[in-house]
Amino acid sequence: MSLTCRPGCAACCTAPSISSPIPGMPNGKPAGVPCIQLDEDLRCKLFGDPRRPAVCGGLQPEVEMCGSNREQAMHYLGWLERETGSAGILVRI
Repeated sequence: MSLTCRPGCAACCTAPSISSPIPGMPNGKPAGVPCIQLDEDLRCKLFGDPRRPAVCGGLQPEVEMCGSNREQAMHYLGWLERETGSAGILVRI
């Protein structure tokens, strides 16, 4: 089942750590910290931009990951981040 991003969610841009550089975050971002590239509507300002980390484009919405609301998505992605360890295996490229 193909999903589209839920407006106002951005759990995948907040919960996981990202080890690759992001414009404005040259060392990536730690888990639980919103990406600096989120706008006021929690949309990625780099969507479609070649500067967007490849790992971000590779993380596609899925029923298990997204749940039925942002709270469920944050819970699942937080759990996955903890299970993969502090090395950020979830999103390391």
